[in-house]
Amino acid sequence: MTADKPALGILLMLGFCIIAPLADALAKLLGASIPLGQLVLVRFAVQAALLLPVVIALRMPWRLSAELWRLVVLRTVLHIAGIALMFSALKYLPLADAVAIAFVMPFIMLLLGRFVLGEEVGPHRLAACSVGFIGTLLVIQPNFRDVGWVALLPLGVAVVFALFMLTTRQIAKHVDAVTLQAVSGTIATVMLLPVIALGITAGFAPLTLVWPDAFDQSMLLAIGVLGTGAHLLMTWSLRFAPGATVAPMQYLEIPFATLIGFWVFNELPDRLAAYGIALTIAAGLYIIIREQANARRLARNAPPAG
Repeated sequence: MTADKPALGILLMLGFCIIAPLADALAKLLGASIPLGQLVLVRFAVQAALLLPVVIALRMPWRLSAELWRLVVLRTVLHIAGIALMFSALKYLPLADAVAIAFVMPFIMLLLGRFVLGEEVGPHRLAACSVGFIGTLLVIQPNFRDVGWVALLPLGVAVVFALFMLTTRQIAKHVDAVTLQAVSGTIATVMLLPVIALGITAGFAPLTLVWPDAFDQSMLLAIGVLGTGAHLLMTWSLRFAPGATVAPMQYLEIPFATLIGFWVFNELPDRLAAYGIALTIAAGLYIIIREQANARRLARNAPPAG
C-alpha cells in the first residue's frame, strides 16, 4: 500500500485544478470551428494513444473480470456523455459559470448516497445541499436569460459525473489508474467511430468531421493531452492523500477557471453569478468539513484493534 504523502497529494490536485479548466478553455475556443463529435473523439483517441503504449511497454495488468469490464464500459459511456455535455455548454456559457454550475456534483453525490445507497445524511448536510443548489440557480439565472435552456447543460454534466465518480469508486480498488485510462480511451474511441460515421452519413453537423488547420490540430492534441493529464493527476492525488484532504482543493478549479476565462475570453461572472459561485463553494466546503468531523468522530469511537 502506498504511504500517505499529503503534501504531494495536495500538489497533484492543485495541478488538476489548473490543467482541467485549461483543457476546457481550449475546447471552448475550438467549439466554433470543430464539430462536437470530432472534439470528443480526438480527446479520447489521444488518451488511448498516450497510455496504451505505456501499459504495453510496462506490461501492466489489464485483464479484468466480467463484472469489472461491465463497470469500465459504463464508466466510459458516462465519461463520453459528461465531456460532450461540457463541451456543448462551453459554446454558450462563460467558462467560470459552466464550471461553477457543474460543481453541484458533490451535492448530487450526497443525495445519491442518501436515496440510492441508503447512506446516512444528516440535516446539516442536507441543508448545505439546499444552499448549494440555491447558489447554482443564481449562477444559472443570468445565463438562462441570455442563452435559454442550454444554460442547464452543466447540470447534466454534474449528474453524469456524479454517477461517473460512483462507478469509478467501484473500479479504482482493482485497476491501476493508467490501465483504466488506457482501456477507457480505447473503448471510447471504438464506440465513437461508428457514431461519427452514422453522423456523416446522416449529415448531422455535430457528428461530422472537418480538416483542421495546423493551429487547430495542435489545439486538438493539447485538449487530449491536458484532459488525460488532469484525470491522472486527480487519480494519483488520491493515492498519496486521503480524499478528505484533497477534496477541498477541487474548489480551486472555480477561481482558476475565472482567471483563465478572463485572460482568454475577457469574461467575468456578473454580480448575481458571483454570489452564486460564492454560495456553491461555501456549501461544498461545509459538507467536506462535516465529513471530516464525522470521520474523526468515528475514528475516536472505534473499538481498539485486537
